[in-house]
Amino acid sequence: MRETPSGAARPMRADARRNYERLLDQARIAFAEHGVDASLDDIARRAGVASGTLYRHFPTRLDLIEAVLGERVTELAELGRSLMDEPDTAVALATWLRAAINHALTFRGLSAAVMNSAIDGGDELVSAWHAETFAVGAALLDRARQSGTVTASAQDTDVLRMVGAIAWAAQDAQDPTAQADRLLTLLLNGLRPDPSQP
Repeated sequence: MRETPSGAARPMRADARRNYERLLDQARIAFAEHGVDASLDDIARRAGVASGTLYRHFPTRLDLIEAVLGERVTELAELGRSLMDEPDTAVALATWLRAAINHALTFRGLSAAVMNSAIDGGDELVSAWHAETFAVGAALLDRARQSGTVTASAQDTDVLRMVGAIAWAAQDAQDPTAQADRLLTLLLNGLRPDPSQP
């Protein structure tokens, strides 16, 4: 069973909770710096705990990745839902797509899994994340289609796959954020309705 503050059978002791939070904090930093293949032993050392403590809380690398990313996926979904009230549907869509790409860039190595897991199969929790982010992205895209700021032919799956592809293509660039922004601009330009079409 994966041990989390909310999912453990018994409440954590105060010292165990502190260790858990320190490990999560250092994992966020390490994953952002080195991707999800960052050294677990180094994460434990930076958190000031023994490697055994890390493995008691997170028996596998995936357990640690899921604990870190779960919070970020929730934030991304909440951002998308808040943007449903943005009057400019093109701005709302662009803002969320940019946030989704930045999310994937922050945790290099997981962008393909998060964006494509529901299609390709895989970890159940990652699939649930995909479903949540897909639903939010699709809703924002639908609003943009309905308002006429995005071409009616834009398919949800195609657009969100391209978002994953942008993150993958930009992750090894000298300036990944700038590269991703250029590619996203090309995507957004391509989504505009063709004025020559009825």
